[in-house]
Amino acid sequence: MENKIVTLGIDIGSSNIKLVLMEYSENPIILDKKVEKIRKRNSAEVSYQLINDILEKNNLKYEDLAYLASTGEGEMLLRKKGHFYSMTTHAKGGAFLYPGSLTVVDMGSLYVRAISINELGRVLNYKMTGQCASGSGQFVENISRYLGLAIEEVGDISLKATKPETPSGICAVLAETDVINMVSRGITTPNIIKGIHLSIANKIIKLLTSVKAKSPVILTGGMAMNHGMVQAVEELIEEGKLDLKVHAHPDSIFAGAIGAAIWGGFRYYKLNN
Repeated sequence: MENKIVTLGIDIGSSNIKLVLMEYSENPIILDKKVEKIRKRNSAEVSYQLINDILEKNNLKYEDLAYLASTGEGEMLLRKKGHFYSMTTHAKGGAFLYPGSLTVVDMGSLYVRAISINELGRVLNYKMTGQCASGSGQFVENISRYLGLAIEEVGDISLKATKPETPSGICAVLAETDVINMVSRGITTPNIIKGIHLSIANKIIKLLTSVKAKSPVILTGGMAMNHGMVQAVEELIEEGKLDLKVHAHPDSIFAGAIGAAIWGGFRYYKLNN
């Protein structure tokens, strides 16, 4: 590829908007990245502002982009050139973050999804939790808010647990009721948070077993940035004697946007060659 191909991937979630500016080639390079909470604003308007900001910061115009690719809830964007399903973007983004990965666990705000992939980051099989299940980032965020914690704090606080207690509720509403009861019984905050992490980790283990997951496993999405959550998954893998090694990356939250940018570059290259 003689000319530089610059693509922009944008992943619009229910809580955060993630953008990744990439130089597409056989070995794509991240040029810049940005994440911002939506905070009850219009996600399309916030997205356009973020796109303008990242382009301006890098002395680029919209016309300089070979491809603007969206994923997640990004279908609403009018100026995108293409939209990619989030499962395929997380698969590709996970493979980029940890080359050689054979399984991706997308730990999102509304659900968790285990995805078997090949060496090229293409989807082979997947299983996911239901949206009403108490196994999502939104559930962790709701409980954190109830306990008076910032979402950024919960990972480190959970590591201080000595006797975690897991919620018994299958759905988020019942699980939140369990947490309220725990507080009234004097269960410490670290033990409540660790119990929630273990409850979600148990759902992740079931998904990994269902797709016959293979190592290496890369964790993506916002919950992958939660050290306590990652530790809970590792503990249950060890407890179950599963032959799996999980990895999280500092850029795991950007996996969907990275995958969108890469797929956008791939589509552009194919259409023009």
